[in-house]
Amino acid sequence: MSNTATIPAGNGDKLDFLVRGEHHVPQGTLLGFWIYLMSDCLIFAALFATYGVLSLNFAGGPTGGDLFDLKLVALNTAFLLISSITYGFAVLKMQMNSLRGTIGWLAVTGVFGLAFLAVELYEFYHMIHLGAGPQRSGFLTAFFALVGTHGLHVTFGCIWLVTLLLQLRKHGLIQANRRRVFCLSMFWHFLDVIWIGVFTYVYLMGSMI
Repeated sequence: MSNTATIPAGNGDKLDFLVRGEHHVPQGTLLGFWIYLMSDCLIFAALFATYGVLSLNFAGGPTGGDLFDLKLVALNTAFLLISSITYGFAVLKMQMNSLRGTIGWLAVTGVFGLAFLAVELYEFYHMIHLGAGPQRSGFLTAFFALVGTHGLHVTFGCIWLVTLLLQLRKHGLIQANRRRVFCLSMFWHFLDVIWIGVFTYVYLMGSMI
């Protein structure tokens, strides 16, 4: 849709005038969201760098090897990775114009996202109960900052997912909702990539100390 139109003038020339109304630049939302994700990459890069500096600052307290339950973390990783797969199924159903299938797979994705958050909250509660809260050492401060920021992003993603489900039920697979599904898809897969880095760098390497 062009934002200008022409009308003939009396002398044979044509005049341009502004069309008042909604104008959406093609792929503008997706481009803007990519820029947002790049800014989020900088946030997590700073948190990973902070953890790298403080990861050996135990202040006489527990280390990662003392605290991390790799079986529990592996289960939580599986929850998040499976949620990424189910989101892919939702996108496929949307491309097939199946509203019911899209909503169903998005709901399944939300369940796995909530399961991930529940396990992470349990882990935080257990560590704090043992006296290994974020104030105990530089290592734990950096750990809670990095993992907690990721968990906060997953929380916002779940809230966004519920909002998107309501919009789909009300308006169906309109173009605006399709854009929203694609944007949330990029956000959700981005969180998966970040978590793989957390699992490898924080948990696996930390448990060896």
